[in-house]
Amino acid sequence: MTSAESDTKTVNKRGATRQRMVRSAAAVLRERGAAGLTIDEVLVRSGAPRGSVYHHFPEGRSQLLIEALQFAGDAIAAHIDGSAAYGGIALVRGFVTFWDQILADSDFTAGCPVVAAAVGSGDEAPILTPIAAEIFDRWRTALGHAFTAEGFSDTDASTLAVTCLAALEGAVVLSRSAQSVEPLHDVATQLEFLIKAKAFVKNNGLPTAGN
Repeated sequence: MTSAESDTKTVNKRGATRQRMVRSAAAVLRERGAAGLTIDEVLVRSGAPRGSVYHHFPEGRSQLLIEALQFAGDAIAAHIDGSAAYGGIALVRGFVTFWDQILADSDFTAGCPVVAAAVGSGDEAPILTPIAAEIFDRWRTALGHAFTAEGFSDTDASTLAVTCLAALEGAVVLSRSAQSVEPLHDVATQLEFLIKAKAFVKNNGLPTAGN
């Protein structure tokens, strides 16, 4: 192995360690919120050596928290972007599939890390809350674009996006509490009805009395 190849291998290994730590921190954030995220737990889950913490995250726990939140936000944003071309109902169904898997895999211990950051009250709240707000706004905008592409007005697209986001995030919380995905599926069914009803009115106008 040449010196250059050895250096590349070392860089890749360090990058992989850093990525494992961010992923592990995001998982802890889903389960315990920002206040429950500890360096020790991240090291246990990632298998990273303790010395790697300040090597990869010189600002310590706060930097790791921020990057974990951004990583989780990007992952869900990518899911939304991937489904957006198929319309609003496809987005709702894709969101349900996404959370079905996470809730089942975690035995209902994992929730949305962005919600956890948005409502947190610890020392990190002043830092994390604006980041969470930015992530939610990005999701809302992506959802709105999907509805606009289906022919909804900007106003209807925006309100549908907010409604879907708020309802589905709330449904995840209810599903964790109930230890069942039934609330998530119930909310999704009603959202699909709402989207279809709004589309009907858009295309045909409001029904008149007697019709």
